[in-house]
Amino acid sequence: MAIRPVLKEWARRAHGRLTYRATQLLSGHGCFGAFLCQIGREESASCHHCPCDEDTAQHTLETCPAWARERSVLVAAVGQDLSLRAVVARMLESEEKWQAVLTFCEAVVSQKEAAEREREASADAPTIRRRLTGRRRRQFNLLMPLLDGPRTTDSGESAGR
Repeated sequence: MAIRPVLKEWARRAHGRLTYRATQLLSGHGCFGAFLCQIGREESASCHHCPCDEDTAQHTLETCPAWARERSVLVAAVGQDLSLRAVVARMLESEEKWQAVLTFCEAVVSQKEAAEREREASADAPTIRRRLTGRRRRQFNLLMPLLDGPRTTDSGESAGR
């Protein structure tokens, strides 16, 4: 098969491992409005950080003004062409470029994830946006450190802390 030599070359030239957030940005499967709309977690594909009608990984990487500071550091390391194909090619060239891409991905995607969690937690969030509150969520909440006093379960019982 033709794909096997390409994967071997990728593995040979890689300067580390991809992080979870880098994989999200490079694949487009993450906290991007277009993807969230596609999977039914958002009502529209618009960007929450600028007035753009479609929030994609490419929009986040190249044009969203919210990430201009992080992008300037990335451009200094990998050059002006921020197409996904060019970014992947540049990150394979050196350890410095690899780290610059990973740093951009970690900084930007983590901020996008935090903003998404805030929207999910908002009381006025549409039902489609709200985080589900099932058994696993209740168990997780019980394990979280106390920040504002005793936690309660979804049924209103005290968590006993």
